[in-house]
Amino acid sequence: MKRGQHFVGVALAAAAVIGATSLFGNDYYFRIIFMMCVYYMCAAGMNVLVGFAGQKSLGQAGLFAAGAYSVALLTSRTDISPWLALVAAAAISGVCGVLIALPSLRVKGPYLAMVTLAFGIVVEKLVGEWTDVFGGAQGIYGIRPITWNGQPLTTQQWVWFGVVLCAVTHLLLRNLLNGRFGRALLSLQADEIASASVGVRVYRAKVIAFVVAAVTCGIAGALVAQQNQYINSDFITFHLSIFILLLVLFGGSGSMYGPLVGTIVLTSIDAALARWPSAQHFLYGFLLLFALYVMPNGVTGVLNSLFKRRAKVVPAKAATQSKPTRIGPDASGDLLEVEGVTKAYGGVKPAQDVSFRLKRGHIHALIGPNGAGKSTMINMLTGVVKPSSGSIKFLGEEISDTPAHQICRMGMGRTFQNLRLFSELSVLDNVMLGRHTRMTNGFLPSLMAMPGATKQEVITRDRALQLLELVDLAHLAHQPAGSLPYGLQRRAELARALATEPQLLLLDEPAAGLNPQETAELGQLLLRIGKCGVSILMVEHHMDLVMSVSDHVIVLDYGIKIAEGKPVDVQCNPRVVEAYLGVDEEAEPVEALVAA
Repeated sequence: MKRGQHFVGVALAAAAVIGATSLFGNDYYFRIIFMMCVYYMCAAGMNVLVGFAGQKSLGQAGLFAAGAYSVALLTSRTDISPWLALVAAAAISGVCGVLIALPSLRVKGPYLAMVTLAFGIVVEKLVGEWTDVFGGAQGIYGIRPITWNGQPLTTQQWVWFGVVLCAVTHLLLRNLLNGRFGRALLSLQADEIASASVGVRVYRAKVIAFVVAAVTCGIAGALVAQQNQYINSDFITFHLSIFILLLVLFGGSGSMYGPLVGTIVLTSIDAALARWPSAQHFLYGFLLLFALYVMPNGVTGVLNSLFKRRAKVVPAKAATQSKPTRIGPDASGDLLEVEGVTKAYGGVKPAQDVSFRLKRGHIHALIGPNGAGKSTMINMLTGVVKPSSGSIKFLGEEISDTPAHQICRMGMGRTFQNLRLFSELSVLDNVMLGRHTRMTNGFLPSLMAMPGATKQEVITRDRALQLLELVDLAHLAHQPAGSLPYGLQRRAELARALATEPQLLLLDEPAAGLNPQETAELGQLLLRIGKCGVSILMVEHHMDLVMSVSDHVIVLDYGIKIAEGKPVDVQCNPRVVEAYLGVDEEAEPVEALVAA
């Protein structure tokens, strides 16, 4: 659905809810709907963190407390406007999100959940026992509510405000997640190494996800405090963190509508079982296990799978220009200089004092027997692995200690020996992710869907389709990347690497797993890419491919460079023959190397 149509749909839905609440005056139902709005705010931000970035958090109750107690202290002890206090509470919660993210993101998986859980428990104990500031169980009274025309909002008006706030939150997060930042966050939970290789700043993206979750949860806490005009430690429990996580997992993490479905269903159940707290806790535990094991994609995931079975695949529209004329710049000279590079893992040295230079406009090959250190060298060049010593200069700049995303931004793209596609994303989204560093729209323009951000999306999409045409995959643009045959996945990964607009493209065994026909087609494709202004360094075992397309060959054996030069010269080199065949040079014709 287009952005304008979606905006109209959300506005009509919000108006319908507001209109429906005007028909009844029962405060009990108003309270339930208001709490749905509160929980949706928590769940929508949590969905960004869990569903998109893949970071499990059990500390949302602490962020809820940050917003609630911030607005409570500001309005009860100062003369600040309640509206400004609400904004300040959101900002304070965002800062707390950063403070949680910085130490938490040094760990992964269950350890991350434990760190966030510890934060939630610390906050729970803090507000419960530091009575001089937070009031403990007695709480803080006299919290000034939001006013309109000088009068505090009625219960019905609080519902209206909550509905409008939820609609705005949904629209803003949709703007953010359906573009550059959404793709970046989805790439994190798929493969962080591949994400960094296409220019995503992994740590920064995770922090952004934490901040978004913190801000929305803090606003929710502030709304509860101001609507009740009272807050105490009973609101801040571990049960709240579990409930917020359950809203996302049950509704469907990673879906824009999952938090809404989870909120409506579970808040209704919560209200129905309010008289039986023990039954509530049992049901939450059961639903959490049910969502994790039986329905891992939640309610919306089940519904989406049903609709997808009936949906027809829509072919991608051709880009305005069928073939990209240029990818790399038209220049000459040395592109990469490697001097005395060594990598040691204890006593094992996959690279020992290796030196070579790569020239612009050439296709270079890095070959050698298994265990020669070829992939280690590629990983050092792209910043995945740091060399123990030596110098690596790209475009005249030292990059031996430069992070992978920055090297990508400088103009070095890569593929991997073992496929690292984002298999759940479409082929088109994979390639669009490759242009992450080439897009100039920042966080706020993306959040607000400013014209510049929209234009960047259009340019990126057109360029991605051009590159898919280059590798003959345009007709499969909307297919999940993981559903393609292996050979086509190799091409999709190559298109993603080309989308980074590289001056130097590093290919780690691009022909691995391909049949002879596919290997021959790959060779022709590499020649076409070379004509687009991209210099290539490929690690490859298919000697027929190496000898047919390479201008320059470098040979490693046990981490030592034993030869380099033109393909004809290298295949006649006695040391190369011995390294591959394990015999003296006089005993075996050198032509056997070609068939190796």
